[in-house]
Amino acid sequence: MATQSNVASEIAERYASAVYELADEARVLDETAADLKSIKGMLSESTDLQTLIRSPLIDADVKANAMEAILEQGGASDLTRRFVAVIARNNRLAVLPSTIDAFLAELAGRRGEITAEVTSAQPLKQTQLDAVTNALRAALGGKVTVDAKLDPSLIGGLVVRVGSRMIDASLKSKLQRLQLAMKGAQ
Repeated sequence: MATQSNVASEIAERYASAVYELADEARVLDETAADLKSIKGMLSESTDLQTLIRSPLIDADVKANAMEAILEQGGASDLTRRFVAVIARNNRLAVLPSTIDAFLAELAGRRGEITAEVTSAQPLKQTQLDAVTNALRAALGGKVTVDAKLDPSLIGGLVVRVGSRMIDASLKSKLQRLQLAMKGAQ
């Protein structure tokens, strides 16, 4: 029996595949990717927007109209606005973040790009970001796109995720390992 998470993931992948095909056919892949990244940024910054897309108490038409207004004000392309409207009218806005991730992953995969999620305690300077990108390129080969994220709880260092692989060089995990080692020595 499929779990709710798997069903949502399948729905997100179907929507992502559909918007990818439409954007590819219209030759607006980069524009659509930029729009979707912008939406992803808005979602991560606004708890009100997160509530809007997730709340089952808000009518699908109200959600669709709100998203249309937000995207129009944000300058999103016609394709992106129509795509989000379809998701909203089908009452599937809750899968929008997963759909965006799936679209960006498919775009990167078809372009032969590898996406690395790099999480740091402080925002990385451009020179640091370039150094991490170059190191990942050397280690992985091919094109590497870095998705920089912040997590102040790391204290310092980096956590790098590429696919299912993770390299945790954060101070937080080093302190946790030290604490475990000290408990074992007692």
